[in-house]
Amino acid sequence: MKWKKFTINTTTEAEDMVSAMLDELGVEGVLIEDNVPLSEEDTKGMFIDVLPELPPDDGTSKVSFFLREVPEGLSFEDELRGAMRADKGEDQAPEQAVSDTIDGSYSFSDRGWTASEIEGMLSDIRSELEDMGSYMDIGQGSIEISETEDRDWMNNWKEYFKPFRVENVLIKPVWEEVPEQYAEDVTEGRLKLININPGTAFGTGSHETTKLCMMQLDRYVTGAERVLDLGTGTGILGIAALREGAGKVVATDVDDNCVAAVSENLELNDIWPEDFRLYMGNVLTDEELCEEIGFEAYDIMIANILAPVIESLAAEGKADRFLKRGGIFITSGIIDTKEDEVVAAFSKNKNWEIVEINHLGEWVNVTAVKL
Repeated sequence: MKWKKFTINTTTEAEDMVSAMLDELGVEGVLIEDNVPLSEEDTKGMFIDVLPELPPDDGTSKVSFFLREVPEGLSFEDELRGAMRADKGEDQAPEQAVSDTIDGSYSFSDRGWTASEIEGMLSDIRSELEDMGSYMDIGQGSIEISETEDRDWMNNWKEYFKPFRVENVLIKPVWEEVPEQYAEDVTEGRLKLININPGTAFGTGSHETTKLCMMQLDRYVTGAERVLDLGTGTGILGIAALREGAGKVVATDVDDNCVAAVSENLELNDIWPEDFRLYMGNVLTDEELCEEIGFEAYDIMIANILAPVIESLAAEGKADRFLKRGGIFITSGIIDTKEDEVVAAFSKNKNWEIVEINHLGEWVNVTAVKL
């Protein structure tokens, strides 16, 4: 089966109306491409540090959606019935179950579309565009049609994520085997193994920022330390700290996706939940969370986030209150163009002394000690 891509050439003025029209017709999810720069308000809460350089905004916009084409004669109900049989291992799916699913939880965008159904959809879209053009500027209002490859988009990235080594730790995605050249070192314990399944959370360990933090953990974890991991993602840095000999990890994150990812990765690495406690929330804004995780309770703190967030954490009375005197704060996620700003933020706080600045590619690690 193939996915067909349909792109409506319109204007930035009309892109929201076009998107709403598609939603009303049953299209779930659109891709909008324009050259309108993101505002500061737009980027709040986004995992983005360096904005792309866009050409001048010419007022044009492309609104795209995707439909999965199936053979003519295969109805929505037939396709769903077959999927239910395969899922349950049954010869046939009850009619009532099919009806209930169609009326209830089954997503319209999950369905397949026959060629005649697609043509009907396009006819409705053209009619709506013609009507919309009578009262607003929709630009060309034309529809481009292309076909995508029939690929597993959710899992295709996995072929590029292979086992790799950082200092004395081997990071291995759960679907891969230990490479032959590392097998003996892993078996004999000379190389510590971390199994990882990123899921939908951030952090495979392969990015330069994560590597920088792991290199610092290798340097500063000597045994039994209490570690605080801010913005844990998949939990990889907290797991690495435990592999290096830390006694306990407390982690925080604001993204609910990390809950399942951390839980699975702890299980994959035989780590007891009491050794890695996860809390949801933002330590910059949630005072109850801060009190719960504890003040002056940690020997090492990690923050592999973004430069602006690290600048806020470096301020007096923020991250410094979680560390014991002499505690180490390991930070990364800092693009090199932001290095001076982060260093300046640490320098403004009398409680910090920067002890190391390291670079890997265009990324920076700043490590400070609490005075």
